[in-house]
Amino acid sequence: MKKALIALEDGTCFEGRAFAGSGEVFGELVFNTSMTGYQEILTDPSYHGQIITFTYPLIGNYGINDEDMEGRRVYAAGAIINEASPIASNWRSRTTLAQYLEENGVLGLDGVDTRAVTLHIRALGAMKCVLSTEDSDRDRLVRKAKESPGLLGRDLATEVSTQEIYEWPCDNPRYHVAVLDCGIKLNQLRLLSKRNCRITVYPNRTPAHRILESRPDGFFISNGPGDPQGAPEVVETIREIVHKNVPTFGICFGHQLLGLALGGSTFKLKFGHRGANQPVKNLRTGLVEITPQNHGFCVDKDSLDPEQVETTHINLNDGTSEGLRHRKLPAFSTQYHPEAASGPNDGGYLFDEFIGLMID
Repeated sequence: MKKALIALEDGTCFEGRAFAGSGEVFGELVFNTSMTGYQEILTDPSYHGQIITFTYPLIGNYGINDEDMEGRRVYAAGAIINEASPIASNWRSRTTLAQYLEENGVLGLDGVDTRAVTLHIRALGAMKCVLSTEDSDRDRLVRKAKESPGLLGRDLATEVSTQEIYEWPCDNPRYHVAVLDCGIKLNQLRLLSKRNCRITVYPNRTPAHRILESRPDGFFISNGPGDPQGAPEVVETIREIVHKNVPTFGICFGHQLLGLALGGSTFKLKFGHRGANQPVKNLRTGLVEITPQNHGFCVDKDSLDPEQVETTHINLNDGTSEGLRHRKLPAFSTQYHPEAASGPNDGGYLFDEFIGLMID
């Protein structure tokens, strides 16, 4: 295995070795606290442009299968692991993590002090980073990291959105849902289909009139990567559709876009929320849910007009927005991932609430 360097924009460097791939990659360095679900995490389009540090020390032990993909390829720019298991032991496994990353041309490093990396990011915040097996000059790599593009203001969602309209199958269709693909996770489509939804998936730059002419029963806004303020055209599309009284449900990036469409603002979190164990309080029921999350930006709940928009969920770790609902229009959203891939199933009821809006 080749030696590798991790260089951050603040001048900090860490050492490791490449267990998959080679070369040089750039991205925002973040950490994820999930103990399992690495396949779903790596294939989540929301990680486009990011390098993931896994805090759990052993990753890859149950291999990679064909069923747990959340995207059509690996979207993470790179993976940093303490120990990558060379053995994949599971009846569903078809290949090892190393082989899978190689197939997708993704650089994976292990032998890294991931605890030190995580503590550094937690203290100073997510930052631009470069992984390299080619350049051993630390000062030069740090300069490269500083000069690389960050996430602020970037419309990464358009880079991962579908380029063509397509249909997702449903055995017993009762409702027609128009889905705006900003980097959708496949389990969101699976759960809608199981709830008798015929799904038409649209590129995120599709104009509102094109979506409305299909007369959908509901409108779904997916998760995705990047800065929601970097997609003003998409925000305008959502605003127009929502104000046509089309039942609307947004998840993660979709939550942020809906917040902007309803007159709010967003901001970048210090190091984001990424993991499968975030506590969220449902303010309507008083119940606490354990939730999977993956976001670096957040809706400023205080920027929303409380007479028009209700905050429905908050993060118990830092009090940030985890859900909103319009008081008059049939529109709501959640910052966390109720499709539970990977993660707990506590938020699955939100899909049922979406169906309820279409029945009403």
